[in-house]
Amino acid sequence: MSDYTFQTKLLHNEHKFDSYTGAVSVPIQHASTFHQSDFDSFGQYDYSRSGNPTRETLEAAIAELEGGVRGFAFASGMAAISTAFLLLSKGDHVVVTEDVYGGTFRMVTAVLTRFGIEHTFVDMTDLDAVAKAIQPNTKVIYMETPSNPLLKVTDIEGIVKLAKANNCLTFLDNTFLTPALQRPIEFGVDLVLHSATKFLSGHSDVLAGLAVAKDEVIASKIYALQNSFGAVLGVQDCWLVLRGLKTLSVRLEQSQKGAAEIANYLAVHPLVKNVYYPGLAVHPGHSTHFRQASGGGAVLSFELENEDAVRQFSANVKIPVFAVSLGAVESILSYPPKMSHAAMPPEERNKRGITDGLLRLSVGLESPDDLIRDFDQAFQTLT
Repeated sequence: MSDYTFQTKLLHNEHKFDSYTGAVSVPIQHASTFHQSDFDSFGQYDYSRSGNPTRETLEAAIAELEGGVRGFAFASGMAAISTAFLLLSKGDHVVVTEDVYGGTFRMVTAVLTRFGIEHTFVDMTDLDAVAKAIQPNTKVIYMETPSNPLLKVTDIEGIVKLAKANNCLTFLDNTFLTPALQRPIEFGVDLVLHSATKFLSGHSDVLAGLAVAKDEVIASKIYALQNSFGAVLGVQDCWLVLRGLKTLSVRLEQSQKGAAEIANYLAVHPLVKNVYYPGLAVHPGHSTHFRQASGGGAVLSFELENEDAVRQFSANVKIPVFAVSLGAVESILSYPPKMSHAAMPPEERNKRGITDGLLRLSVGLESPDDLIRDFDQAFQTLT
């Protein structure tokens, strides 16, 4: 199987059919507990929090796709991220990319601090700044690349070298690109995290999180936390993510094509102040991004004059849904200050460049021409 391309691996793996029945759809095993035929020696499964065959199918699939040794399925992206942070102990310190997802910001600032875990936010496009932020008690460097919502690019290999020199672990949220476009473990990252709610499942119908460990040492620690904390993904939702994975390549191919066309359109529009998209040659970190990723992705952000312009534009645009989330078959227009980054105080948002005029667009499977015409008519209401 390892000789297959990524696109083929999505469909042809050890779970392509059920070995017992030949069914080409993975069985959903709803059992919460499993009969043990031997008093002294239990079977592979005993209780579904600790292990379930449907969940393990998804966990094996994402581990293979990311190139790690073991995968883990959680009840949400934040459940995966929060469980990963439980590797830290009182007195530890974590370095975090500054324009991180709002839910991660809330976890770091409002929860970890209660347990005596310190943090420093840093612009991870600046390796010198990251190096200066590392302290003797730093245990984790946490990356998002491209970041949410400004699509900032972090040099993964550069951060991994810093981490290894300082005996730190590296975590990376790969939600925006998925292993179809970026495989951080190949660059030495210790733990890859996903909101599988987004591109991996891709249909706005499931809430899920995934993690993939680079080696058995971190895998065993994450499994112990998953089993102890118990925020596992239900089997019905595991099946939905597995189904979504099968079309990941074709969905991303279409969405990415549309994102590139829309980014180029927005880049020359007189009412748009800034466009943030790694696929644009002028995007800061463009060359670094394409050293570690095979595409620009399907998410972009753009800045209008102010909140009033955003209100007017979003009220008149017709095709995208105006909603929280991203990575779906339908285009999703989001307003980070009141949605993904509502947990971040206004002064912190402004410090990071997340202005009141910023919109984030996750491009779906619609015709890019239709989306651009829709944007045109919405922009006309601003003039």
